Amino acid sequence: QVDKILSQCAKFKPTYAVMADTQAAQLLAEKVRQNGLSTQVMSGHDAIDFISSHALVDTVMAAIVGAAGLSSCLAAARAGKRLLLANKEALVVGGDFFLKAVTDGGAKLLPIDSEHSAVFQSLPDESTLWSTQIDKIILTASGGPFRRTDPAGFASITPEQACAHPNWTMGRKISVDSATMMNKALEVIEARYLFGVRPEQIEVVIHPQSVIHSMVQYRDNSVVAQLGTPDMKVPIAYGLSWPHRIASGASALDFSTMKDLSFEPLSAHGHMQRFPGLALAWSVLRGPTGSPAVLNAANEVAVSSFLNGAIRFDQIHAVNQETLSSVVVSAPGSLEELLALDQLSRQAAQRVVARIGT
Repeated sequence: QVDKILSQCAKFKPTYAVMADTQAAQLLAEKVRQNGLSTQVMSGHDAIDFISSHALVDTVMAAIVGAAGLSSCLAAARAGKRLLLANKEALVVGGDFFLKAVTDGGAKLLPIDSEHSAVFQSLPDESTLWSTQIDKIILTASGGPFRRTDPAGFASITPEQACAHPNWTMGRKISVDSATMMNKALEVIEARYLFGVRPEQIEVVIHPQSVIHSMVQYRDNSVVAQLGTPDMKVPIAYGLSWPHRIASGASALDFSTMKDLSFEPLSAHGHMQRFPGLALAWSVLRGPTGSPAVLNAANEVAVSSFLNGAIRFDQIHAVNQETLSSVVVSAPGSLEELLALDQLSRQAAQRVVARIGT
């Protein structure tokens, strides 16, 4: 990504540019000098935390994949930034600990995930009304590439097949999560913390067209939904411009050509048997504090192992479930304790992979 970042430095002339990889940062710094640019190049996680909390920064787009993004999210929250959260793991892993940092730091948390942005857009502006007005939150899910696939064939699914999402273009990790519907499980956990609802107030429904991005059902049984083409430009633009709206560059819905909006409950077509990982969301939310962090760590190891050929697609759930059963969870009270629980869970998941792997 060095050349891509270099072109952005030339175009926008930022004060700082940060690369996670030290060697990449050194190469970028050399090219910055050669091009006569004054941008200061930094590297590593500490540099990302530094930039996320810097006085010159007012808005932070948190889009680092996985638990690796937690530290910079906390840094931004504690510094009172406007935090656009595309990293769902910050809430899944951090939970109430992360929310306390947001409150204590005076930060503003805005969801960027399409589903959570849709819920946010469907809620009253005054958050104090949420707990008294909401009956339930309905998260939609496309069902991914294997919505109609017989689970008996899951053992032969390849990484390329798992990454071929029918509606969205995404990175490999989140594509696999969508294929197992673990992504939706993480979104259930995220919704519980973002919107302060009970686990039983969150419902998931299969909506193959990905036009309705999520819904809120109110106490009077009215339902408010957000619709749009499956394009992340919309929630990103809304997060950047909130409470206003700007042109996103996304295509508009054409209702004259729209033929079908269909829905399937999870109880239909064997979806819960096809996607057993989804039920783990409600399980960990009812379990000990820290259980969602264990699930997230196990899943990151499982997905990486699948993509690297160490386990089969149908073994991802086994890694997650066995790791949850083997790790003794105590409530984390600091970032260090959260990271220690994350590391402990990864080690447990790696042992499961070593035992059951191909």
